[in-house]
Amino acid sequence: MSGGRIGFGARPGTPDTWVRRGDGPSTPKADLYTARLTVDVTPELRGRIRIAAFRRGVTMAVLLRELLDGAFPEEGSSS
Repeated sequence: MSGGRIGFGARPGTPDTWVRRGDGPSTPKADLYTARLTVDVTPELRGRIRIAAFRRGVTMAVLLRELLDGAFPEEGSSS
């Protein structure tokens, strides 16, 4: 493939390259969130998370980031 583009079904050489590839230069979240976290949950819990996110008008990812940030505050913060 020419131009360094990754084609359909192709994977880059390393997992870090694949995860950090993002959707292109118009994706600012690629600069903010550079790590992936996989958590196994039941389908029922996933559904409850999805409904809660929808009711708050946010994505599931945003909802979970907010919950995790509240549960694990930065060192020295007063939360």
